Amino acid sequence: MSLSMSPANFSQKFSPTRKPSRRAKIRCSPSVLTFPKHNFQTPTLPKHDTCPPQWNFLQRAAAKTLDAFESALVSRELHHTLPKTADPRVQIAGNFAPVPEQPVCHNLHVTGTIPDCLNGVYVRNGANPLHEPVAGHHLFDGDGMIHAVTFSGDNSATYACRFTETQRLIQERYLGRPVFPKAIGELHGHSGIARLLLFYTRGLCGLVDHSKGTGVANAGLVYFNQRLLAMSEDDLPYQVRLTPSGDLETVGRYDFDEQLTSTMIAHPKIDPVSKELFALSYDVVQKPYLKYFKFSGDGKKSPDVEIPLDSPTMMHDFAITENFVVIPDQQVVFKLQEMVKGGSPMVYDKNKKSRFGILSKNAENAEDIIWVDCPDTFCFHLWNAWEEPESDEVVVIGSCMTPPDSIFNESNENLKSVLSEIRLNLKTGESKKRSIIQSSEEINLEAGMVNRNRLGRKTRYAYLAIAEPWPKVSGFAKVDLSTGEVEEFIYGDRRYGGEPFFVPNDSNSEDGGEDAGYILSYVHDENTWKSELLVVNATSLKLEATVELPSRVPYGFHGTFISSTDLENQA
Repeated sequence: MSLSMSPANFSQKFSPTRKPSRRAKIRCSPSVLTFPKHNFQTPTLPKHDTCPPQWNFLQRAAAKTLDAFESALVSRELHHTLPKTADPRVQIAGNFAPVPEQPVCHNLHVTGTIPDCLNGVYVRNGANPLHEPVAGHHLFDGDGMIHAVTFSGDNSATYACRFTETQRLIQERYLGRPVFPKAIGELHGHSGIARLLLFYTRGLCGLVDHSKGTGVANAGLVYFNQRLLAMSEDDLPYQVRLTPSGDLETVGRYDFDEQLTSTMIAHPKIDPVSKELFALSYDVVQKPYLKYFKFSGDGKKSPDVEIPLDSPTMMHDFAITENFVVIPDQQVVFKLQEMVKGGSPMVYDKNKKSRFGILSKNAENAEDIIWVDCPDTFCFHLWNAWEEPESDEVVVIGSCMTPPDSIFNESNENLKSVLSEIRLNLKTGESKKRSIIQSSEEINLEAGMVNRNRLGRKTRYAYLAIAEPWPKVSGFAKVDLSTGEVEEFIYGDRRYGGEPFFVPNDSNSEDGGEDAGYILSYVHDENTWKSELLVVNATSLKLEATVELPSRVPYGFHGTFISSTDLENQA
């Protein structure tokens, strides 16, 4: 059974009608990214940020020559039709288009009542290209921008959004145009090879510096060891500080006091009991292709554990249980040689068998890792995992996506993202996979979470974005993982959002259940072209409050909530 509710008419929120709705079949959406058309608006930059670089005569000559080469390359590329997964006219159209930074805006208009337990700041990351693309561009290629709504009591809220000042952004802002290669939108075929050669030649001439990282820090956010970290898996994290006024400022690239020397994926996990942070790092060029490590609650790093893989694999997410880390080794892999053949280096390898590796959290090497095959399984995100010792199984909850590479490569197949339960038997080495929602009522579910206070333990509920029409999000679903029952919160006509973020009501922990808390979600109205933040009761799915935002918030990626106590103790 599905239950639906829309916040379109706020006056009805205290007595909503939630009627069962039936579905004939899963609503499959085209895997090609198709967004509403809206002009790209390049953010306005202060004049002092675009001063000409102070190069010597040889550097200026080299720059002029390399610029001419790039112009010829771009001209050649424009004679060929870009795939929709790399066409900026598609990828950053409509509310996927970037916005300028927004200084702190206080005293936002609030309808309803913000719950007292929401005392802190909700921050959400996203891709927001500083410069208009000159060639191919994928949504994931944009510069990181964090949107922050601060709740400080008395039903008040402030808003700000700022770029994360990555080394990449700083250099491109100084040069006044994009020069760093875009990992998905540009690095394909012979032109991708040419762009890599162009970039590293500029580096040799001292025109750019890639030694301090090339990442965009646009995907994940985590608050750990008194620091807010912004992440993308192609670089180290960046530390961002929240100011008392509600603004954001980038502290810099963070290597955990010189302990971290490799990249870190964008979805590290914090154990709610031990407070340790667990992470992976993958390399697409040389072995070891994958490493596992963890940090103690006070930020001390463990030695790297090299995980044996035959080929470099795209690994965006993983899971933890009380005692294990669950590592997906799936069918989307990196084959750089495909660029020589004119293709994309990120490919779906149909001959590879998907599997999950189960490794002790405290492992010092990978000798005891248990690999369990799970054919034809690709989960871009894993929502939770737990142990069931009575059956020798580890249970993994994730959204299984087909085609596996549909986010990165154009496909004629319809995209499905099916919420699934995967059981991995550690004794027999066998796996079982089932859809949690009945096939007659399945919907595409992507981006979301469980109660983070129960991460790695058996959970009943998951809160997930309804990714329909793909890649937009028309609402979110509260799914009972044991029964498959679904309750939907629909945003309304031409109103779309993103990841629903669950904030537990810790003040109600004595008598509250797992779903005692609130869902936060940015929502954009494509009719009025205005954005707001919704606060929804996670138990009843009643709308509690709406915060009107002073500027448009593009559809984005992942976020976190930081309590006022943690904000006061920032490093």
